[in-house]
Amino acid sequence: MPLALLALAIGAFGIGTTEFVVMGLLPQIGDTFGVTVPTAGLLVTGYALGVVAGAPLMTVLGTRIPRKRMLMLLMGLFVIGNTVSALAPSFGMMLAGRIIASLAHGAFFGIGSVVAADLVAPHRKAGAIALMFTGLTVANVVGVPLGTLVGQHLGWRATFLFIAGLGVVGLFGVARLIPEQSRSGDVRLRDELAVLRNPQVLLAMAMTVLGFGGVFAAITYLVPMMTGVAGFADTSVTWLLALFGLGMVVGNLVGGRYADRSLMRMLYVTLGALAAVLALFTVTAHDKVAATVTVFLIGALGFATVPPLQKRVLDQAAGAPTLASALNIGAFNLGNALAAWAGGLVISAGLGYTAPNWVGAAFAVAALGLAVLSSALERRTAGAAEAVPAADEPDRLFA
Repeated sequence: MPLALLALAIGAFGIGTTEFVVMGLLPQIGDTFGVTVPTAGLLVTGYALGVVAGAPLMTVLGTRIPRKRMLMLLMGLFVIGNTVSALAPSFGMMLAGRIIASLAHGAFFGIGSVVAADLVAPHRKAGAIALMFTGLTVANVVGVPLGTLVGQHLGWRATFLFIAGLGVVGLFGVARLIPEQSRSGDVRLRDELAVLRNPQVLLAMAMTVLGFGGVFAAITYLVPMMTGVAGFADTSVTWLLALFGLGMVVGNLVGGRYADRSLMRMLYVTLGALAAVLALFTVTAHDKVAATVTVFLIGALGFATVPPLQKRVLDQAAGAPTLASALNIGAFNLGNALAAWAGGLVISAGLGYTAPNWVGAAFAVAALGLAVLSSALERRTAGAAEAVPAADEPDRLFA
């Protein structure tokens, strides 16, 4: 594999770290700015909504700029956003920094995937793309716990300065290691958006919103849940987040392997199991051992849905895979935003720190229902298509 892929993996590592690390720092950030934990959760929601808006916008813009230059611009935007967050004098300014950084998220993965595939021979393209995305998964095992540890000892501002430094390394790597590539050509936005007329594409993206969103309803408030309900010390948050990240790595490998064998069946199993585990978390959160096991399972089951959900969107949007991929990354983050917001609502309503788990379970059940609906519509469409020749048979007999 070319060394240039390391630059893409470092960028993915930084992006994954900044997206998830804030969940382990919400209480500290809330104390700094004098806001409640649910209000501080808007830093998760704001970032996710920024990805939703920025993924398609920056991807379309990127088709008119050489890919290497676009990747450099995206990493520069990432550095600026995290620096603003680190130095923010107010909560509003920090939220603005989070949104600035989020604009780089979706387009970096969309354009980076194309660049990674172009760097290797045709039979190694999937491996190259997977290597870039490894940075995202490793971020949840190493970057997030490390960032949380830095925040606990040096303050949360140091964490975001550290992440900005990762962005500088990624930017330098892209500049030095990625070869010059031509732009992918002008894109007619009308043609790209035409894919959204396909009901199956919309259903697949809705499954993405609700499916992975269920994970974020619980994980956004993991720190107060584990310290205030399960009884863990603040120092335990680091390894709990690492355990969650390890579950994501395992789930990603399992989901990617079995999605190619039976995609919809894999979705049925993972979404159903995710709903059950999230519901049980309202009980297991009161016991340290049970809570530890549940955190791992949520990471594993949650990320096991990612490969089949992503493949489902691409299968149904074969005419515009690049934009569809970016939009689906936005869909993941839209689900994150909605779930974090809904979880904050139930906490603010006085239902306790375990209440977001019920929200997550409801999201997962809704995603499972959409999966069943999507399959039923697909079977009906296939059956109608097979019936057309039979209906035309009498005409052929009298021809």
